[in-house]
Amino acid sequence: MKLGFEEEQTPYEGPTQRARFWTEAWVRNQVYCPNCGEPNIERYENNRPVADFFCASCREEYELKAQKTKFGTKVLDGAFRTMIERLDSANNPSLMLMNYDLKSLSVTNLFVVPKHFFVREIIERRKPLAATARRAGWVGCNILLNGIPEAGKIFYVKDGRPLPRKTVLDKWQQTLFLRKERTEARGWLIEVMKCVELIGRHEFDLDEVYAFEAKLSALYPNNQHVRQKIRQQLQVLRDHGYLDFVGRGHYRLRLCA
Repeated sequence: MKLGFEEEQTPYEGPTQRARFWTEAWVRNQVYCPNCGEPNIERYENNRPVADFFCASCREEYELKAQKTKFGTKVLDGAFRTMIERLDSANNPSLMLMNYDLKSLSVTNLFVVPKHFFVREIIERRKPLAATARRAGWVGCNILLNGIPEAGKIFYVKDGRPLPRKTVLDKWQQTLFLRKERTEARGWLIEVMKCVELIGRHEFDLDEVYAFEAKLSALYPNNQHVRQKIRQQLQVLRDHGYLDFVGRGHYRLRLCA
């Protein structure tokens, strides 16, 4: 994977438009599909409301957001209502987030968030635009990156270094089982995955996950059996190969190489 942009002639003069031209061209020329591994990423026609790119082999869809600085805890997105409708219908593209350096005309970071990590809990409703705004009353949303576990941030390029293709493809496959779960069930699984990551070790005990009971109770106040729910989610994660059960109340996080 070459990280430099091809300095193609661009019809744009503004730096933002030029950067968009180069970053989109780079994705078409350099990025392979993390779902099927084929180098057939194509650009949709302009102004498509949902996605920017698709894989011509498996039809997986992607939305690209690119900027010079690293992404923080939130990513600005479109209309809140549209996003919620997309989540409910599962018609949501995976999200590619790119950082680039215009001095060296190259990519410094690129990671993809698979669409199965998009649940209601990571969508933040923004305040309506003021009455004086051109689109008065319009309500946008933010994607809360800090609500996505590290397993849902699959890097192609990290700090200027491309990751092995096998690592990217394996990490994508590791969580693909989430797509078969209903939205609410996915939300629970993702929250338990985050709790496991916060423990900070590859091996952990059930009691260490129970320590997040209050946090999960606050997220799901209607559930009166949080400990049972935690055990259930760990069993689902074990059954799908995300975790290994190594003994009574003891688990190991299975990692991609």
